[in-house]
This record gives sequence, C-alpha cells and structure tokens, in this order.
Amino acid sequence: MKRSSPTKGFSLIELLIVVAIILIIAAIAIPNLLRAKISANEASAVSSIRTIQQAELSYTTSYPNGGYATQLSNLGGATPCVPTPGNACLIDQSLAGGTKSGYFFTAPGGNPVNGANTTYVIGAAPITFNQSGVRLFCSTEDNVIRWDANTSKSTTPPSAQQCPNFTALQ
Repeated sequence: MKRSSPTKGFSLIELLIVVAIILIIAAIAIPNLLRAKISANEASAVSSIRTIQQAELSYTTSYPNGGYATQLSNLGGATPCVPTPGNACLIDQSLAGGTKSGYFFTAPGGNPVNGANTTYVIGAAPITFNQSGVRLFCSTEDNVIRWDANTSKSTTPPSAQQCPNFTALQ
C-alpha cells in the first residue's frame, strides 16, 4: 500500500495569522501616514504664504499706483503669461487659483488710499479639517506668518481682523 504524502500549502489558521499580522501593522502605520501628510501640507502652506508675501512686494513695486494686489488671482496668470496689473505672473496658476496642497488661500488687498491698496492679508485654511490639514495660517503686510490651532475646525481662511490675534510662527 502506498502512503499518501502530506498536503502541500498553507492551512487556514496560518493564513488567518498572516492576515491578522498585516492588519495590525496597517492599524499602526495608517494614522502615522495621515499625520505625515498633514505635516507636509502645513509646511507647504507656510511656504506658499512666503511665496505670496514676495509676490505682493514685487507687485506693489511693479505697479505702485495700485499698491498691493486686489486679490490673489492678480498675482498669477495663465501661461504664456504677459504681466499686467490683473495678471502679474508672479506666482504659479494653481496657487493663484486659491488651492494648493490641501489648503485654501486668499490674499485680498484692503484699506485703499487714492485707489491703491495699502494693506493685505494672506489666509490659508485646510480644505478638509483633520485630513488635509489642521492649523490656520495668515500673514499681513508686516510679513510675519501667524498660525492658530483651529479649535473651531474652520475651513475658511482667516480675515484681516483675526490674523493679528494668531501666534507668530517661530
């Protein structure tokens, strides 16, 4: 009589153990991945605010009769771009459109004197709170970037009235 050889392959228990280990690793890794994405988006938002600050300075130098840009879109322009006060070609079109790396951006000019904006406020808020970002960021013509912990879970960029109350970024 011929003996049968042992079956080749994995038992159901072995497969369940492997699946359980994979699920445990995923449960540990996914929250860390989300936090890393939020940190990257927030760093990008701060960098974008610095870019807008430089663009505002260039804009007011290039178009002194208008002062600071009336709105964020005035700082951009579609390619090929020809600089005008309405499309200054100073920032990329995606940022000029108001969204980049999980954040909404605004940069309205204000306090017009003789038709020239003498102030501006740059605001940045996460598109989806706790997924694309957490904190709010802002800056005014003093070029100090400020942040807020956003306990209200807002997705609206801060205004000129809110910005001075935020904490200066170190």
